[in-house]
Amino acid sequence: MKEVMRLTQAGQLTEATALLQRVLNNKKAGEQADGTTDSLFHHLQQLLAKRPTPFRGKSPTPATEGQWLAQTYSNAYGRRPYKLYLPRGYTEEKVPLVVMLHGCTQSALDFATGTQMNTLADRHMFLVAYPEQVVSANGSKCWRWFQTSDQQRDRGEPLLIAEITRQIMSNYNIDDRQVYIAGLSAGGAMAAIVAATYPDLYAAVGVHSGLPYGAAHNLHSAFSAMRKGAERYNRAIAEPIPLIIFHGDADTTVAPINADRLAEQWHEASARRSETKQGRNYQSIEGQAGGYSYTRTFYYDTRGQAIVEKWIVHQAGHAWVGGNSGGSYTDIRGPDASSEMLRFFAAHPKNSPHRGISLFGLSLF
Repeated sequence: MKEVMRLTQAGQLTEATALLQRVLNNKKAGEQADGTTDSLFHHLQQLLAKRPTPFRGKSPTPATEGQWLAQTYSNAYGRRPYKLYLPRGYTEEKVPLVVMLHGCTQSALDFATGTQMNTLADRHMFLVAYPEQVVSANGSKCWRWFQTSDQQRDRGEPLLIAEITRQIMSNYNIDDRQVYIAGLSAGGAMAAIVAATYPDLYAAVGVHSGLPYGAAHNLHSAFSAMRKGAERYNRAIAEPIPLIIFHGDADTTVAPINADRLAEQWHEASARRSETKQGRNYQSIEGQAGGYSYTRTFYYDTRGQAIVEKWIVHQAGHAWVGGNSGGSYTDIRGPDASSEMLRFFAAHPKNSPHRGISLFGLSLF
């Protein structure tokens, strides 16, 4: 039964159900199954029958090709272009929004190609926004995650990205409970900043090959944090939203220890909140996908909900795993980071009383 509960907690419902079925079949003839065992088996069967796919809801029969729109937003802190993808068959019904922040030297099209997020948007019906950094702000088109002035609410690039999000929400029928942000490398570091400074706007965040919030305060400290890992975060997170992390342990651009520091930072912030201050629980499971093995770690609050899910992909470098080779900084091998992020996002809508399905106090995601 302990193994059944572990598999359930890790979200491996099929494996948990199969093991539990073997337990029941091994009962001696005429022996009554334990009531808890029976109840757990019943619940597992129900959950398997209706386990959600990312962004369940109305998905009309595709009638048109998706639309790739070029937009711009400007305020006192500058001007940023962005691309907006309207999925195939979109008919202006209320849908989720995913905001994607590219890495250094990348463009919106490059990032969309590499992550295949538009293909997933066609399949699951959600809008995708790709804010773009401009050369005038950074010569390598890196988001300025390492500058103190760009680590605060209502200032700099966090404000620009938040206002792009709000502009889309104003112009389209967006479900404000399902607005998410994710990024790669410098974009991942900026996604963490935006999530930390605008927890009222976003429901969950995905960080791939990024760094903790406040990991640096200038260019010199940025290179140090990238090479050796952030020594200490100089900014506190008041309200951590659910976070999913991906990082390759062979990454020579951003040290993999930054994934650990980011998870710890988020979980520490969660532990400071009254409902989670007693909870410091961790669990890791091993797996393999697409030719890479991985370690998947869950960080729980006292209600058994995973506030952080961290994937360390063994032998992967500085690249979006499970991606499309048509984009830069991608690795076609490994778990599908895009699909896993969507699965995590779908399980964590904003203001959900449980933020994911739970069973006997165990998170399934």
